[in-house]
Amino acid sequence: MAYHIPALLGESIYGLNIKPDGIYVDVTFGGGGHSMEILKRLTSGRLIAFDQDDDAILNVPDDKRILFLNQNFRFLKNNLLFNNISSIDGLIADLGVSFHQFDEPDRGFTFRQDAPLDMRMNKHGKLTASILLNTSDEETLADIFYNYGEFTNSRRIAREIVAAREIKPFKSVNDLVEAVGKMAPFRKEHKFYARIFQSLRIAVNHEIDYLKEMLGQSLIMLAKGGRLVVITYHSLEDRIVKNFMKTGNFEGEERKDFFGNTDSPFRLITKKGITPGEDEVNANNRSRSARLRIAEKI
Repeated sequence: MAYHIPALLGESIYGLNIKPDGIYVDVTFGGGGHSMEILKRLTSGRLIAFDQDDDAILNVPDDKRILFLNQNFRFLKNNLLFNNISSIDGLIADLGVSFHQFDEPDRGFTFRQDAPLDMRMNKHGKLTASILLNTSDEETLADIFYNYGEFTNSRRIAREIVAAREIKPFKSVNDLVEAVGKMAPFRKEHKFYARIFQSLRIAVNHEIDYLKEMLGQSLIMLAKGGRLVVITYHSLEDRIVKNFMKTGNFEGEERKDFFGNTDSPFRLITKKGITPGEDEVNANNRSRSARLRIAEKI
């Protein structure tokens, strides 16, 4: 049941620099697009695939070279060590929501169709977008929209949400759209709603915190010469990945060695990041915001 057209597939697989006998990790298995291409290049090697979404299990091939773990990638290190894997030769992460999740009406990830305000990537998680909207105080909501949606009017958005829930609690996508709709800029409504939903999705799934945990663990688990390959879809993720690959920390603070050179655990394979070409965007419009970064552990 392949349901995902991977963005920058050829470039990301090439960036992994796959060895036929190596050990590789796909921390965002999803529809299995990247994993299938990795398996084509392995002989005696192994692939460890992570995905917290139960739906992804349906896409796992019957192949003894792959170990699928129905886990969030924040548990990367512990799961690898538990399975007697002390180092890996490459890791790929295709971040964000899979197209399958966007297209499933009852998941509530998109403003384009009415559905329960869920937004959980892990269906077993307790926090949903509706719970977040109905229980968070105004300051917390303002911080969510400022930090994860980069809204300069985040306090007004939070104030409107608190006022709306006093009339009726948030249950559906339309409830949220109606509550904040009057603040959407003319002819830029779609972009506005996309940022609102992005903010809530990131908060519900702790995406930024878990991304940092996974990246930190990847540095520990990658062997010397191992490749870190990450595809991001918005500036918040990309900034974190860029800083981490360039400096080894999330703030982007460069540390110098004795000779004045930047002291980083990685060698950058891509200096500016790779974006899809015109042909790919025309064939797969959802890839338009993708950005690929590749680094090699020194």
